[in-house]
Amino acid sequence: MPYEPPPELTALSLGEIADLVTARRLPPVTDWTPSETLDSGIEIRADGSWYHEGGRIERPAMVRAFSSLLMRDAAGDYWLCTPHQRHAVQVVDAAFVAVDVVAREGALVFRLNTDDLIVAGPDHPLRAAGTAEQPAIYLGVRHGCEARINRSTWLQLVELADGDDWAVTSQGLRFPLVPA
Repeated sequence: MPYEPPPELTALSLGEIADLVTARRLPPVTDWTPSETLDSGIEIRADGSWYHEGGRIERPAMVRAFSSLLMRDAAGDYWLCTPHQRHAVQVVDAAFVAVDVVAREGALVFRLNTDDLIVAGPDHPLRAAGTAEQPAIYLGVRHGCEARINRSTWLQLVELADGDDWAVTSQGLRFPLVPA
């Protein structure tokens, strides 16, 4: 079955986004305790592109499937997990890239490079890193993984910022767009 990406964010209400998020059933990777550890030969580069043994993975559906198995442990290491094996993955910056954002009914909704839709809030906080001159904003995604907010999405966030303090609000929480 061919992969169909979700509709553009601008065309969706918050309720429709919630339905799409609920419809994507993810594997229970945190429930699995694989006994075998291997190297996957996979690298996720800073631009969000996936490579296997030096060759770019070109199929978006394959990247999306692999990303559903991705987790980051307490030591900061990334793994593709299955019930019986975990495969080490090298991640240059963040496992995902946020490529779009819209404000809907008091919430900020992000589209990732994997077509995942994430609503910023208590379960998916925004984190400001870097410097005031070169901020790096990250969005919590799942299983310890984050998405780096790309430049055009950061500029969209600046347009959505409340007041003069360079911060945005989503689901009642305020998130700074520059590090303290």
